[in-house]
Amino acid sequence: MIDYRSMQEWRGIPVIAVSLKGRAVGVIAVGRAAVGVVAVGLVAVGPVSVGLVSVGVVTLGLVALGIVAAGVVAIGVTAAGVIAVGLHAAGVIG
Repeated sequence: MIDYRSMQEWRGIPVIAVSLKGRAVGVIAVGRAAVGVVAVGLVAVGPVSVGLVSVGVVTLGLVALGIVAAGVVAIGVTAAGVIAVGLHAAGVIG
């Protein structure tokens, strides 16, 4: 499996972290569970997140929870999806 952490750090956190077998924590994180400023993974948490389940400010995923959310189930201030809940929502339901 792939594990990678960049040598460069920002405040003790690696700039790039990739872990396809577990949790990745970094400024840019890619993994099953990813936490970072830009997070991509099955579960992604961060200001910009893309994943099956994503939580953050700008999110894209199957289930997306954020200020701007897009996905099958989207919850946020601005939400777009099949099931969309928010102040400004666009979807089949919502």
